[in-house]
Amino acid sequence: MGFYEKYIVPRIINVACGTKPISHQRRKVVPQAEGRILEIGIGTGLNLEYYDPSKVEKLIGLDPSEESWRIAGDRAKDLPFDVEFIGLPGEEIPLDANSVDTVLVTFSLCTIPEPEKALEGMRRVLRPGGKMIFCEHGAAPDAGVRKWQDRVNPVWKAVCGGCNLNREIPSIIESSGFKIGKLETMYLPSTPKIAGFNYWGAAEAR
Repeated sequence: MGFYEKYIVPRIINVACGTKPISHQRRKVVPQAEGRILEIGIGTGLNLEYYDPSKVEKLIGLDPSEESWRIAGDRAKDLPFDVEFIGLPGEEIPLDANSVDTVLVTFSLCTIPEPEKALEGMRRVLRPGGKMIFCEHGAAPDAGVRKWQDRVNPVWKAVCGGCNLNREIPSIIESSGFKIGKLETMYLPSTPKIAGFNYWGAAEAR
């Protein structure tokens, strides 16, 4: 990992993913998480302030970027619940099967190199009856916007740490062994349309 990816990208993402419209989306979904929670791509900890402490037994934050952990750790130090940070040393999430009640993933499926494999791992660690809560940007329904997403994506991906503008998020989730029970979509206000089509909801393992 080069200097740009290690030190610059986490800060770019911290700013880009901390805008008011995105923060509003976080406020909608994060409080739904409960019990023993695994947050995929916890990054710099932008979700931490939105958890409902009365629902959280423990939060496990997974992220491959140790530089992001440092920023997230500063945000986590005064929280009234236990937060543990873990990396991804191999292809598999380093947790036991059926060991968490909720998996939370926000604005991360766009970046994970093999999202289907990652989702299979999330399904493995979820307890029976557990839920996966998600909020992601992705492929827009309008042909004109989608055309620009496809056109801009190679440059966007290179600059923004592997983020993709045009992933079909619901299809990826359902093809990985989940059934979406609730799905909402919209273009986020005050956000360029190529990066602003948002999907959020909850899913259970089939």
